Amino acid sequence: MKTSTSSKILNLSRTTKRLTALTVDVFLCILTVLCAYWLRLGTLILPTGWQWLSYVVALVLALPLFVTGGLYRAIFRYAGWGALRSVLRACVIYGIGYSFIFTVIGVLGVPRSIGVLQPILLFLGVGLSRAWAHYWFGGGYQKLLKSGARRRVLIYGAGSAGRQLAAGLANSHDLEAVAFVDDDKTIHGSVLNGRRIHAPDQLEQLIDRLNIDDVLLAIPSASRQRRNEIFNALQATSATIRTLPGINDLAHGRVTVNDLREVEIEDLLGRDSVPPDRELLYKNIRDKTVLVTGAGGSIGSELCRQILSLEPKQLILVDHSEFNLYSIDQDLQHRCFDLVCRVKIHALLGSVQDAVLMDKILEEWSPDTVYHAAAYKHVPLVEGNSAEGIRNNVFGTKNMAELSQKHGVSDFVLISTDKAVRPTNVMGTTKRLAEMILQAMAAKGSNTRFSMVRFGNVLGSSGSVVPLFRKQIAAGGPVTVTHEEITRYFMTIPEAALLVIQAGAMAQGGEVFVLDMGEPVKIVDLARRMIELSGLSVRDENNPAGDIEIKVVGLRPAEKLYEELLIGGNPETTSHSRIMKAHDGYLNLPQLHRELLQLGELGRSNDFVGLRQKLHDIVPEFNAGQPH
Repeated sequence: MKTSTSSKILNLSRTTKRLTALTVDVFLCILTVLCAYWLRLGTLILPTGWQWLSYVVALVLALPLFVTGGLYRAIFRYAGWGALRSVLRACVIYGIGYSFIFTVIGVLGVPRSIGVLQPILLFLGVGLSRAWAHYWFGGGYQKLLKSGARRRVLIYGAGSAGRQLAAGLANSHDLEAVAFVDDDKTIHGSVLNGRRIHAPDQLEQLIDRLNIDDVLLAIPSASRQRRNEIFNALQATSATIRTLPGINDLAHGRVTVNDLREVEIEDLLGRDSVPPDRELLYKNIRDKTVLVTGAGGSIGSELCRQILSLEPKQLILVDHSEFNLYSIDQDLQHRCFDLVCRVKIHALLGSVQDAVLMDKILEEWSPDTVYHAAAYKHVPLVEGNSAEGIRNNVFGTKNMAELSQKHGVSDFVLISTDKAVRPTNVMGTTKRLAEMILQAMAAKGSNTRFSMVRFGNVLGSSGSVVPLFRKQIAAGGPVTVTHEEITRYFMTIPEAALLVIQAGAMAQGGEVFVLDMGEPVKIVDLARRMIELSGLSVRDENNPAGDIEIKVVGLRPAEKLYEELLIGGNPETTSHSRIMKAHDGYLNLPQLHRELLQLGELGRSNDFVGLRQKLHDIVPEFNAGQPH
């Protein structure tokens, strides 16, 4: 009933609210004069004779002062100390005038003390009325009603992020911070903002004892390994885990409740990135014209975002997908506007298979650096469309490499894959063949520095298992895994893009760079972890009442159990701790050209059996039989 009444009052027009406040102040003026007489005389008396003047003067003096003092312009439910100061200022001026009339000069029948008592009472009355309105309509009452329903949270991290988060939660109607946990032993047992700081080994007991609903990770600079340890420690509890963004997202020093989000697999998977070498990042990009093929794809689009921040003169986007090209172009244009950058961005629709069009593009724009990310990469699709996969991945790369050499491109970087190593499928073989084309061209001698960067899966890319699992979990399962023992390397897209740029800048010509992908991850463990991160449980023989089943469906055609990054076992280190060089064999350019001519003929005649045999002839490592 009370909440309904307050809502009705809040919905009144501004004029009606001001008239209501004015009416309340009229009543307070009369009431405080009456109370002043009662305090002075010890009894309530009705005004007679000149005593009426004390009521009239109160109204005539107070109301104009309150109007001119801005007391009716304030929004009472948001009023704070500033509004109270305005009330005090108006009442002081009023008190001086009222006491001068009734205390200094004096009026017959009016005790002189009334001139002092009434202004004091009026200040208290008006001030309390504003405070009550702020409390009632500004949320204090509603907050009190809801306090019992607020979720109790434990903040992990008592540093600056944790303190700012606790301050933000002080005004939350939904969350109540009740304690801190921190790894720093020197502050265990201390009290921060009225909340005790506990040791991490007390987590489980704390959650039970304090009835914790949520654990908020306010440790933006913590390593992925430490986040994993915390997450594992909390798995046995009923608390929901939420986290703040990474340290780069908190550069402005602002931490708000809105920054909180559910813990995602990207927070736990992979390993911490190494700070990039700024000199390497700028080398092939700053003040240069850069062209990216496959600019709308997962890797290509992130490359474009990173390149934009490195201040190129022009950024040329090439993609055969109209939607993808439009999306990345709009994204970059908005980013450029926000950054107030002067980079000229040009979106060009076309396929790398179209040699005539690519020739015109390179002739017109004269890029200094080309990042070749255009490729068909979905293993089962390319397996079933091998001729088109070869045309795009092999001959598309050949077109771009030869045309880049023709038009004086300084650096050409191919985005390759771990599936090119001892490939068991057509997609991996086409990528290995693309590498061999660049190796052979570099070996023959070229003014264009050709290099390749080979890495594994990137989290969140199109076709990646992570978005597939997210969709399956959202649908209620099952989550499908092709084999219980299948493993993959993973890396975040931003880290992969930055390492590609740095590796390309190291090139002297013909290098196959291999990115350190960390430790491989079992896909079944990844599925289990993603289900748990969603707040659900895995349904299996040990837990038949679980929420989501993990179903093993068998290996797909030509799918590997284990991915590799090196063909040989002799990687060479570089100046960057996450980048190595591989030494893989290749055919010389004349021989490779002869083989490619035959491969092209087989493709044009759609001789799929012949295509696979020819791929095996060129890339002997291609195991066209059973996956391993």
